[in-house]
Amino acid sequence: MRIIHFFLAALLLTGCSSEEFQDLQDFVKNSGAGMRGKIDPPPEVKPYKPFIYNNEANPEANPPQAKLPDPFKPRKPEFQPGRSGMNQPDMERPKEALEEFPLENLKMVGYLSQHKIAHAVIRAPDGKLHRVKAGNYIGLNFGLISEVTDTEVIVKERVQDSAGDWSDRVSSLQLLE
Repeated sequence: MRIIHFFLAALLLTGCSSEEFQDLQDFVKNSGAGMRGKIDPPPEVKPYKPFIYNNEANPEANPPQAKLPDPFKPRKPEFQPGRSGMNQPDMERPKEALEEFPLENLKMVGYLSQHKIAHAVIRAPDGKLHRVKAGNYIGLNFGLISEVTDTEVIVKERVQDSAGDWSDRVSSLQLLE
């Protein structure tokens, strides 16, 4: 009986070693042949050439060198009091009530529309309520209200830089929920 079991086991093992999947094994073995990736060589490293800063004019150098500006001084002209820069707001215009408060301290607390004109209700730091519309001024930086929607007031402010020039910036007040 033992011999029969041994003979059957040997027969089963020979059945497993058949060449049934030889084509699949050959495909897997040969599929990676000839597929080597190529990496480009690294770029050539150019030697560092230091720049020597010399703010003295040297007309005899080849090519002639002009005097370089001082890198530690501002390039814009200094502020001059009384200078009227570009885009200067109208300083003679009478101030409105909400121009005495910083824009950050004003709160939009409501919205209403009257005769198809949008109005915002603004609470000032002193607790008073003010009704404003597009065209009114608000805040300390000559802020002109350009648009009033049901959720925000869009303000175009004019601010002055250190050289005395005026530039516009857009801010908004969001409706408090």
